[in-house]
Amino acid sequence: MKTLLLAATTLLLAAAPAPNAALRSRTFQLLCRATVPVPPAGTKALELWMPVPHDDKSQDVRELMIESSAPYTVETDQYGNQMLHLRPATVPTAPLTVTLTARVTRREHLNLRATDDQAPAETEAKDPNLARWLAPDRLVPLDAKIKAQAQEVVAKAGAKTDLQKARAIYDHVVSTVTYDKTGQGWGRGDIYYACDARRGNCTDFHAIVIGYCRALGIPARFSIGLPLPAQRGKGEIKGYHCWAEFFTKQTGWVPVDASEAAKDPSKRTYFFGAHDENRVEFTRGRDLTLTPKQAGPPLNYFVYPYAEADGKPVENVARTYTFEDVAEK
Repeated sequence: MKTLLLAATTLLLAAAPAPNAALRSRTFQLLCRATVPVPPAGTKALELWMPVPHDDKSQDVRELMIESSAPYTVETDQYGNQMLHLRPATVPTAPLTVTLTARVTRREHLNLRATDDQAPAETEAKDPNLARWLAPDRLVPLDAKIKAQAQEVVAKAGAKTDLQKARAIYDHVVSTVTYDKTGQGWGRGDIYYACDARRGNCTDFHAIVIGYCRALGIPARFSIGLPLPAQRGKGEIKGYHCWAEFFTKQTGWVPVDASEAAKDPSKRTYFFGAHDENRVEFTRGRDLTLTPKQAGPPLNYFVYPYAEADGKPVENVARTYTFEDVAEK
């Protein structure tokens, strides 16, 4: 066993963050486990990639430990995403399990300039991938139809500045899309599906937000990770959560969470300019090429472990995520 220690304006304004409020935070022990089943007889190569949570301005990752029966490396891609990669020298004859644990402190991410032009501007370093956040994704094309829909939304709202346009898009999505994971088609972040069905999960909500912003020349980026319940304690995390940010010269990067706002209308104002502390970010971007490059096509998004056997995706990689809140040091 190898162990490595690595270092809405129409809603109550009271829901908006107070200008001088201290950032909320929470510290928790995170466990991520992936188990790759024994590959079919005759398999010559097995590879696994697994997201590794990273440090950024809103989260600190400490006491990171990885346990694996096979040697591995931790790689970083062009967007700063970190990932574990392993390729056993010989194909295992028993299930391959990798366990990652870390102590994570997640802070509320606020951009007060989004709702108060007198607030201090964001000071985040310039994103070297700004041009990428203006480009289409495979399931978020920026064609004439999407551009026309975006222009109709902002024209109806009378929005003139990029900030006003982004707010109009956010309000439109929160007001017209329902958080609903029934039926087929949801969860892929397909902007055409989301615009037609007007329902889905966080991926679908933010496909519209990001697509409409980009269609109007406003950079917007996608992030994904795990949600934590607001109530402190411990438990299993069953699924993922994703969110978005957009950029204007007036504000810098502005966090938004349209799906959480739709689920709780009392937080509609708050989630324009804020991400709460009840999450942990794994990766940023869509249509991702892993490091080293996978044999299969780019991943729509990368939040769960991904494995290939002889260059073909392994569909039944088991995964477990748990959290336990701990006292902040």
